[in-house]
Amino acid sequence: MIKIEKISFSIGGRKLLDTGNITVPSGHKVGVVGRNGTGKTTLFSLIKEDLELESGQIYIPKNAKVGDVQQEVSEDDLSVLETILASDKERKTLLKKCQTEKDPDRIAEMQMRLEDIGAWSAEARASTILKGLGFNKEDNNLPCRSFSGGWRMRISLAAVLFSQPDLLLLDEPTNYLDLEGTIWLENYLATYPHTVLIISHDRNLLNNCVNSILHLEDKNLTYYSGNYEKFANTRMAQLETKLSEIKKQDKTRHHLQSFVDRFRYKAKKAKQAQSRLKALSKLKTISLPKERALKKILFPTPEELTSPLLSIEDGSTGYNDKTILSKLNLRIDHDDKIALLGKNGEGKSTLSKLLANRIPLLNGSFIKSSKLRIGYFSQHQTDELRKDETPFDHLSRARSNKSVSERKKILGGFGIGSEQSELKVSSMSGGQKARLLLLLATLDKPHLLILDEPTNHLDIESREALIEALTEFSGAVILVSHDFHLLSLVSDKLWLVKNGGVHPYEEDLENYRSDILVKKPKKSSRVSKSSGDKKEFQKKILVCKSEVKKCEDRIKKLQTMKTKVADILSNQNLYTDEKLEELENWNKKFSEIEEAINRAESLWMEAQQKLENIKSSAG
Repeated sequence: MIKIEKISFSIGGRKLLDTGNITVPSGHKVGVVGRNGTGKTTLFSLIKEDLELESGQIYIPKNAKVGDVQQEVSEDDLSVLETILASDKERKTLLKKCQTEKDPDRIAEMQMRLEDIGAWSAEARASTILKGLGFNKEDNNLPCRSFSGGWRMRISLAAVLFSQPDLLLLDEPTNYLDLEGTIWLENYLATYPHTVLIISHDRNLLNNCVNSILHLEDKNLTYYSGNYEKFANTRMAQLETKLSEIKKQDKTRHHLQSFVDRFRYKAKKAKQAQSRLKALSKLKTISLPKERALKKILFPTPEELTSPLLSIEDGSTGYNDKTILSKLNLRIDHDDKIALLGKNGEGKSTLSKLLANRIPLLNGSFIKSSKLRIGYFSQHQTDELRKDETPFDHLSRARSNKSVSERKKILGGFGIGSEQSELKVSSMSGGQKARLLLLLATLDKPHLLILDEPTNHLDIESREALIEALTEFSGAVILVSHDFHLLSLVSDKLWLVKNGGVHPYEEDLENYRSDILVKKPKKSSRVSKSSGDKKEFQKKILVCKSEVKKCEDRIKKLQTMKTKVADILSNQNLYTDEKLEELENWNKKFSEIEEAINRAESLWMEAQQKLENIKSSAG
């Protein structure tokens, strides 16, 4: 059990925490949420006693073991597995003492304790955790120093999970995991035997593995029972109630002020006016939390190109003539939203770089539209930003022909306000840098947007804004992300990168989750054939339904475009001698849209007929 009793803490004279009493029951899994910069990580530092409270108390049971992910992993010659095993200090100490202890009774006691803490199955348990986080048997025997920083953070995460502290503190653990590792961690935490506090902006994680939410806002902590979805609904209801109270109060305030303004200087009503004035001064202001409004992310709309945007036939790619991916036969159409699945190291980022022209095709053919523009975002591009420059400086260098107000407007479209636009990159948060990189990646109105882990450091509101922007984006999207919620709402195609190849994944994301967590048993050949026929039929149905849906979406988009152009053509100011050329262009555009609608409707009818034929053949 954790008790937080009226704690207060400031940084640089600014009050960061000033909260009442909170109790977290033992064994609870608690999601710690709140917008970036509110003090969530500071709260963890106070719990660990790395920082000292100004007042109040955080109570943790005596002798309770508190564990968190260490930022530094030893770079000595200890293997990964040895490092994990050494993280359980009690096991390590008891094993050492058993070798030197002479008293048989004391040895028996230590042996019993080792049995209680599962010391003899420790190696198998450590290997299971490492496997879940993406390490194979060969990796387990390599020294920690042979791994990159991101993989060493996984080793640190594996170590704290293996040591099973009574209070586990996790601060954005999925930032250095892939989708597969995130799904495994989510499942692991759901059954973790002790108390967990986890700072996360991963909505799916917070829905599936926590049973309560600790919300930090306006320096205050509030405890909610239930997962994130329940918290969000409760929170929305509270805000709607408060908005209603504000409206009522504003109406009362206006009524009182109106009376005062009219009669305060008239003798007969002066006393009543003074009474109203006092009532007005006592009227306590009801204010909404100082929570930033959801700032949209506005991707520019590219002109439409004929599909396919690009295609690869019998291609292969890699680094320094070392092939990573081969036998690539891929096609990307103008409105595809494709999620790349596969474990870390299988080649998702390699494929992203190939499509973004960051690495060459070693063999095969790569055909793409001559007008194709590609936007590329990678979490590693943070290093490419100039630390001594501001977002406004970066944009000014890329768009020197734009006025100051136009540049400010572009920045604002990505949630970078006037104050943030003048911050040096070195002072910006991870989320602010991510927004700046997204802006720079889409400046040229790309037809194809390639995003490699775009949600790292983005808070939940920003992730929702990104989802909305990607859903509305009229171009194609290639997406690599560990955020299951993002992938499920944005992608309409799944590609599995595995064993040096890339192939369509015909099931949905929920099936992919099951594939990761549960090894499917083999079936007899007779059952497999029957199941295979059924699966093939379902596959055909899904493909046809997808085609019908794409045609319907296409028609809807074109109808919207037609309405907008029709509105422009209805403007009488366009029908002047000075604007004849502009009028001609708009009329041409209107005709092109009508032709496109006719083609789209024909394709829809063909797809619909094909779907009906397949259904009839099964009947």
